[in-house]
Amino acid sequence: MLTIGDLSRTSGVKIPTIRYYEQMGLLSHAERSGGNQRRYTNEERDRLTFIRHARNLGLTIEAIRELILLSQHPEKPCHQADRIVAERLADVRDKINRLTKLEEELVRITTCDHANQVGDCYVIRALASHDLCTHDQH
Repeated sequence: MLTIGDLSRTSGVKIPTIRYYEQMGLLSHAERSGGNQRRYTNEERDRLTFIRHARNLGLTIEAIRELILLSQHPEKPCHQADRIVAERLADVRDKINRLTKLEEELVRITTCDHANQVGDCYVIRALASHDLCTHDQH
């Protein structure tokens, strides 16, 4: 059995986060020792590692909950898990697209004619007038 400190060290997840995952129902509430210390099994350590990896990929708590439920039924088809990750991939690609447009706009406004005074500064004028933007930033 692992203490919460052992679990934190072996999984790379901070203690408050472990408690949060318990509250969210992603980890079962730990058994308590005679001294009221939380005690975790190797299976719970593996579950926590799964959760950490999923969070690192940006999956939501709800998506992780769904994946955990799916993992408890290894005989079921994989299409629901594929859908969850495909949705995350679409979100990431959308964010990359928006960030690329943002980068292009920032490069454009910082490389336009440079004025010596703020009153003539293109950056200030571009931020003040959306008409000067080349991309819709809404």
